Amino acid sequence: MAKTDEHQAWLAELDARSRAKQSGFIDGISAKLRRPRATEPPAHPFRGAPDFWNGFDWPLEERIERFRANFKAAGGHTERLATMEDARAFIAGKAAEMGAKYVIRQNQPELNALGLEDAMPGASFSVWNSDPEEQWKARAAEADFGVVVADYAAAYTGSITVLSAKDKGRSVSLLPTVLMAIIPVERLHTRLGEILVNFDRAGRENLPAGIHFISGPSRSADIENDLTIGVHGPGVVYALIVG
Repeated sequence: MAKTDEHQAWLAELDARSRAKQSGFIDGISAKLRRPRATEPPAHPFRGAPDFWNGFDWPLEERIERFRANFKAAGGHTERLATMEDARAFIAGKAAEMGAKYVIRQNQPELNALGLEDAMPGASFSVWNSDPEEQWKARAAEADFGVVVADYAAAYTGSITVLSAKDKGRSVSLLPTVLMAIIPVERLHTRLGEILVNFDRAGRENLPAGIHFISGPSRSADIENDLTIGVHGPGVVYALIVG
């Protein structure tokens, strides 16, 4: 017998021993439980969320209040603002208050029209992927403020959804010390399922480069549950609900 055949036979023997040992282990558990061993996978008569949950929806004002409460409970900050101009003034005011010197923002039409650069003349601005020669991750890592516009938000979980694309690098929301996420009020939904269904409908070939859910600042805990804020992302996150 060739060495290759001997090797395959040896592997087959090891596999048979392993399966026999596994079967004996499961049979032992079944005997102790005094019930027959299950040999078929359990039936799943229902798929996805039940109808009552799919129909669950809060009115707009309750959506806003629930989102703010849940986001605050996770350590984030929220503001309710009437217009994008108010959002610009708020971000500029916080930047001055915190002494922000470096700001990076996503290259989105809403932010291009906002005029943050004019509102913050004392800060150095970078617009994601606007220069092919720039080291954009480094610019995001050194930034005091990152500014993005949310694609969606879910009130029930207090989560902001930010998608990645060529002009919307995830580093803008991941690396700066402070994150400012603008949420147009019409993008605030009740349930996370209302957001996820959009990706199912789009199909695999149309999925974005990344789908990121942000629920307050970065939080990390060790085995003793000592909580540390801002280790793997921004330590301060503001959700600005506009409209």
